[in-house]
Amino acid sequence: MRIALFDTKSYDRTHFEEANKAFGYEIIYHESSLNKNTALLAKGADVVCPFVNCTVDKDVIDVLAEEGVKLIALRSAGFNNTDYKYALSKGIPVVRVPAYSPHAVAEHSFALLLALVRKLTHAYVRTREFNFSLSGLVGMDLYGKTIGIVGTGKIGQCAIDIAKGFGMRVLAYDPFPKEMDGVEYTDLDTLLKESDVVSLYCPLTKENRHLINEKTIDDMKDTAYLINTSRGGLIDSEALLEALKEKKLGGAALDVYEEEAGIFYTDQSDEGIADDTLARLISMPNVIITSHQGYLTKEALSAISMTTLSNIREFETGKELSNQVR
Repeated sequence: MRIALFDTKSYDRTHFEEANKAFGYEIIYHESSLNKNTALLAKGADVVCPFVNCTVDKDVIDVLAEEGVKLIALRSAGFNNTDYKYALSKGIPVVRVPAYSPHAVAEHSFALLLALVRKLTHAYVRTREFNFSLSGLVGMDLYGKTIGIVGTGKIGQCAIDIAKGFGMRVLAYDPFPKEMDGVEYTDLDTLLKESDVVSLYCPLTKENRHLINEKTIDDMKDTAYLINTSRGGLIDSEALLEALKEKKLGGAALDVYEEEAGIFYTDQSDEGIADDTLARLISMPNVIITSHQGYLTKEALSAISMTTLSNIREFETGKELSNQVR
């Protein structure tokens, strides 16, 4: 099997090379993202392997089908960037990595939360300049506060365990509730109104795009903190910016952004960014933004590589595709 791996970074290659020792596939690494302008790079490949900011729409799938690609192996849990139904209609199944390290993402969300509420980024910059003043660095205890967990899949459940370890009251919203001790399931309106922290752990769908918008932000406490390590499209970025400007939120920490494609995973330090909304969010003192690195641990990268290649092996040997997107 010949695999074309798109949007490849050095850490991807390192972990795929290690995992591939057990499979022996031919892997062609492309630094460019998969889109209509780069789809022809898949020529001669049996499998294409895109990442989260690749665009696998009808135009791309038509090219892949024409070039003889037999499988699309996403190396991510999310699949909102892929028209999987159209791919299947062209005879190309789509598989994904439904879970790699839910702990990695959940832990990153709390790292962001702690940095935000304890003003760690400001403290770090000050002490680098030998300024040891504590003025303006008053934070907030997490103990005894209420956290609203939106989405209680594997990552959400890990986040709940961490929140309970901090002694927080946990509210949860999910269309498919789980039986968990110490968790109060409620409707979204109640969760937003009562939570001191709202943290998102759900996939992006047509139904929940801009789940956090002007109206739902109005339902939140003016002192609440918003955390998003899921998908950028869950938040209306313009509405979030306006709310922060008008002090309708205590702050926000984002590992994802709805227009991150072409920006995240790249070095923009020389030319800056043209996205005014993102630039203004980054400039705000009560906002922390990381570039979709919640998954980026050695353990997660190893799991992603191994699961992706295992998905391809299932396809190669004619087995049922356990991680097919349907």
